[in-house]
Amino acid sequence: MFDDVDSGWEKRVVAPEAFLSKIEPGMSIFLGTGVAEPRTILKKLMTSEMSNLTDLELIQIVSLGDVISFKNTAGDHKFRLKTFFAGWLASEAITSGSVDMVPCRFSQIPKLVESGVIRVDVAFVQITPPDRAGYASLGVSVDVAKYAMERASLVVGEINSLAPRTMGNTFVHVDDFDYLIRATEPPIYFPRWPVDDVIDRVAANVASIVEDGSCIAFYSGALFEALGRHLAHKRHLGVHTYFFTDPLMDLIKCGAVTNRRKDHFRDKSLTAYAQGTPELMRWLHRNPLVEFQGIDVVSDHQRISLNDRMIAILPARKVDLTGGIALHIGKGNVTPGPGHAQEFFAGAEHSRWGRTVFALPSRNLKGQSNILLSVEEFPNQFTNRESLDLIVTEYGISSMTGRTVRERAQALIDIAHPDDRADLIRKAAKANILYADQIYLSDSGSLYPEKQVYTHTFKGALIVKFRAIKPSDEEEMRRLFYRFSDTSVYYRYFSPIKTMPHRKMQEYVNIDYQRIMSLVGTIDLSGSERIIAEGRYVRHHNLPLADVAFVVDENYQGRGIASFLFEMLIRAAREQGIEWFTADVIADNKAMLKVFEKASFPIRAVMESGIYNLTIPFTDPGEPPAHPTTINP
Repeated sequence: MFDDVDSGWEKRVVAPEAFLSKIEPGMSIFLGTGVAEPRTILKKLMTSEMSNLTDLELIQIVSLGDVISFKNTAGDHKFRLKTFFAGWLASEAITSGSVDMVPCRFSQIPKLVESGVIRVDVAFVQITPPDRAGYASLGVSVDVAKYAMERASLVVGEINSLAPRTMGNTFVHVDDFDYLIRATEPPIYFPRWPVDDVIDRVAANVASIVEDGSCIAFYSGALFEALGRHLAHKRHLGVHTYFFTDPLMDLIKCGAVTNRRKDHFRDKSLTAYAQGTPELMRWLHRNPLVEFQGIDVVSDHQRISLNDRMIAILPARKVDLTGGIALHIGKGNVTPGPGHAQEFFAGAEHSRWGRTVFALPSRNLKGQSNILLSVEEFPNQFTNRESLDLIVTEYGISSMTGRTVRERAQALIDIAHPDDRADLIRKAAKANILYADQIYLSDSGSLYPEKQVYTHTFKGALIVKFRAIKPSDEEEMRRLFYRFSDTSVYYRYFSPIKTMPHRKMQEYVNIDYQRIMSLVGTIDLSGSERIIAEGRYVRHHNLPLADVAFVVDENYQGRGIASFLFEMLIRAAREQGIEWFTADVIADNKAMLKVFEKASFPIRAVMESGIYNLTIPFTDPGEPPAHPTTINP
């Protein structure tokens, strides 16, 4: 398929027996990783009856292939595998004790090999056909191959004409090898992942976090297959990732990834591995846009942090109400373990404007909640609760930054499956994570108006995001209340309220979305949400009208936020068949009167006891219904 330029290397090709006979019992053999596994050599090694091939240790960073039979690697058999990655085929074998797992950060593995802590006597690696100068490429798996070749006393190259010749620190010379063998097995290919509706919604929520100019890290799986589609409209994204996959190829092709704003390997997508379809392998051949480097370079969190807006997107298996994370295990998993996740987590955490994201569907394939009271019984835990940033499901995004355990629990319950929320609240209250009197309206989860989401830039380049209120907004709404002056409180609540305890505020944020619409305006404050405005209407029973009221943080008044909220509430009300708004405004509240005066609908005003009773019809006005009472929390 690819270039096969003869530089005389074919004369050096030998049969497997030539080098297998040089192996001695007890030796440690390094194997090329992932899709660059030297499958021809491995098949011969696994099936050979040569008496010297016994009690051998096989070392592979990531095992993705099917040549090594874990059933034959345990006990007194010939081979035992040592790996640094608990995913894909190795997970069950590690659990059963037939494979050795080395808990280690990827960035530290080259040092362990170079120093001899991880002993390497033999190295089997897959390479491309050498060029006229005798240089071959390591293809789509660089990891620690060069370190292993330097330490080994016997180095064998398996030349695969289907392996792409990749750019970067991938080149090795034929003179670095003691023996060469021609591959008779094709590389390992992976089809593109199918995407269902739930994963697509999770990916859409993750994509909303990724801003233009962000640097992203991808893994294999349905989440990233879907995420690639949702990022296609972004601009000037960068790539710094363990695995380069088909969705990343798509993003470069469509122009979303340019790498122009990266500070580390600018203009290049940086990776250590690639895996995917034959189309991806053809595209990677001699492609200067993708830079392959060793895992000591790709995994170094200090290098990762050099990229502004680094977004570490990590798929999770389970999350508990305190922020504990259980990562994936098992066959088919090519996502990071705790040590590997820490590398990109730390890099993104120290990146300027960086974010860390754990994403998962709210339920597993059996219909069981993925958000739990505790994940203590699950393996492969990521325990850095103190530095958690964002958790994402198909039902939304929850920020963990700066939140108490109780606030985290409320936020995570808000993005759990609606049918699981009541039970989670009951369990959390029983465990004293939530207040014992915590309320929850059973229908609120399924009725939450997800489409009521807007972003607008106001005077002074103030970016405000608007969405429907959630139960987890209780503390932020309390903080907003206590930022008001006495005058603002009186204008909003028509009484000199001094306190807003939990009992009152939880009733205010737990609403019946069929009768009440409450929209909050939020700004990003050092990675967390701050509510600076709220507008709501309350529908009058059996009538097509609703009371409306607004409140805006005094530090952000005069920028048009209330007017924008008013227009959004009108739009939402009309969708629900509401034809009139009514409002009570104290006569000297000039700012709020201007908000209503600017509206594109006629206003009827009646003064009673120093209060304007306003009626705003959205349609051709007839005689308005009787005026309802004013909204109170």
